Amino acid sequence: MTRPLPQRALPRRALLLLLAIVVAASAAPAPAVAATPSDLAEEVRAAEVAFADSMAARDLDAFSALVAEEAVFFSGNNVLRGRAAVVAGWKPLFSGAEAPFSWAPESVEVLESGTLAFSSGPIRDPAGKRVGTFNSIWRREPDGRWLVTFDKGCPPCDCGEKP
Repeated sequence: MTRPLPQRALPRRALLLLLAIVVAASAAPAPAVAATPSDLAEEVRAAEVAFADSMAARDLDAFSALVAEEAVFFSGNNVLRGRAAVVAGWKPLFSGAEAPFSWAPESVEVLESGTLAFSSGPIRDPAGKRVGTFNSIWRREPDGRWLVTFDKGCPPCDCGEKP
């Protein structure tokens, strides 16, 4: 006569651990499709346009949302360090009905790793005259958002401005 094997129940801790692993695995996001540098450049271009649009719309909150927590913005001879300082330093530029200047990306380049990007383009006064050039470095955050980490404007260069 064959005796049945004794059934052993999983200890409660092991059962809870197994359940937690199953839940975590099922909640994990599907792997992202690898984006090309060209795709990523378009994402950065869109982020830069949204950044500029925040100024045009006089929306300081939208501006702030695109600034990295540890951002460094050069402002004349001053350096603004951190999102709070950048937002405080730029806040006066958001007062009034009309933006004091505008900008648009002319060139955008992304590292092959897809983690950092550079954008640059003209800064224009309200009449549309080019008064400077902006240079920004963007970092791709773990959640996929691009945030500006460094920003510096300079006088316009004589570099064959595009019409």
